[in-house]
Amino acid sequence: MRSKLAGTAFLMAAGLVASGQTPGPLGYSIATPRPINPAEGTTNPSAQAIQSQNPYLGSVPSKNTGARIELSFRDALNRGLRYNLGLIEANQASADIRAERLRVLSTLLPQLSADGRQGYQNLSYKEIGLKLPPIPGLPTLPSTSGAFGYQDARVSLTQSLYNGELRNRYHARKSDEQASALNIQDSRDVVVFAVGTAYMQVIASAARVETARAQLASMAELERQTANRVKNEVSPEIDAIRAQVERQSADQRLTNATNQLAKDKLTLGRIIGLAIDQDFELSDPLGYHPLSGITSETATDVALRTRSDLRSAEASVQAAAFTVRAQKAQRLPVVSVSADYGGGGANIGNFNQVYTVAGNISVPIYTGGRIHAVIEQAQADLTRRQAEYEDLKGRVAYDVRIAWLDLSASDSSAKIALGNKSLAERALVESQDRYTNGVTNFLEVVQAQEAVTAASENYIESLFSYNVAMISFARAIGGAETRLPELLGGK
Repeated sequence: MRSKLAGTAFLMAAGLVASGQTPGPLGYSIATPRPINPAEGTTNPSAQAIQSQNPYLGSVPSKNTGARIELSFRDALNRGLRYNLGLIEANQASADIRAERLRVLSTLLPQLSADGRQGYQNLSYKEIGLKLPPIPGLPTLPSTSGAFGYQDARVSLTQSLYNGELRNRYHARKSDEQASALNIQDSRDVVVFAVGTAYMQVIASAARVETARAQLASMAELERQTANRVKNEVSPEIDAIRAQVERQSADQRLTNATNQLAKDKLTLGRIIGLAIDQDFELSDPLGYHPLSGITSETATDVALRTRSDLRSAEASVQAAAFTVRAQKAQRLPVVSVSADYGGGGANIGNFNQVYTVAGNISVPIYTGGRIHAVIEQAQADLTRRQAEYEDLKGRVAYDVRIAWLDLSASDSSAKIALGNKSLAERALVESQDRYTNGVTNFLEVVQAQEAVTAASENYIESLFSYNVAMISFARAIGGAETRLPELLGGK
């Protein structure tokens, strides 16, 4: 039976960003990328709600290859980084921000255009107030000019010479683009976290299947021996009934473990973009690999330097500062130049040279308080982002410390569980020998078998918790994409 700790660990890992945070195996939070921030979520979402809300549990599935795939840990990570829906959405959000930067940049660059015109007009002299005094012997001025046509073709250029608002807006969008690029890197870490946890869950479920299969074989052999003893009137018939119950219970555990393994493989396949009917097996056992060469203090220093979400928050603060400067610059004069050159006349063969050159300056005098309002709004956004950045620095140190504590505790648990499993197996062998030799009754064998089952489950659970804690530790210090395979034994 799967423990509450292991089940909670995977559910939290599956949740990831359903509530705007990435939880570790024991419930602590790790900041998620800014572009992926679902507005809706529940405090205790069901698995279906999590899967529907969280893009990191989805993917763009590839086609079935028609053959079994041997999936290593590195292959699973690479597939997740290629097909995972959360990362795809993060990339598209970054593309939107990049397009916004280019749009603002275009307002600072020269604008060149060509215009051609074929016009027909009939002007009213009365409309424009043109009158001629009556002159004896000359006809009076007609009321209209009469219909006439003309052509005009020009090349126009406009260039901003100084616009403080546009320049600072460009720097703000450039900082936003930098923050978005760092968010993508952080999104990759979230994908690594999701794939790694799902991979470990499949490994744990596969180990439970093997344990259940071995237990079934052991109980079947014990049932056969008990049946022989009852037949020879060495043991009472109730021992045969108990042996049959234990064998059927072991059979049921194998069925449940096999079913859970199939579901966990489907979950992993969804995260990394495998077709729903793709047959695959995991090729990396990823056993116990003790952590060495790093301490909690050095890990915190590394995290404060390398965590992508922290550097992204810093870039967002810079963007907000540039936005404040851009809003304040609306009070300054705007200087620009415009020019056009071309030809005009009755037809293209009778063109005359025409051109215009103008320098422009615009100074806001009264805007009804609009500029003051946008400055206050931008300043409030800057203050909020500064507070979020300072909070994130503390949260990074908190994440590393919690991950280190979880890793240390699960490391100790894995070592103890391995020793207990070995002792329980020895006790089972001795009890079976005692039962065969008629020294003890069948109940002692059943108790020993149950102790082996509990010890095996405890070891699988402890090893799973240790590997998930290792994944969370890699996520906490940043750069999980390259750091995690090294922490897990160089796979």
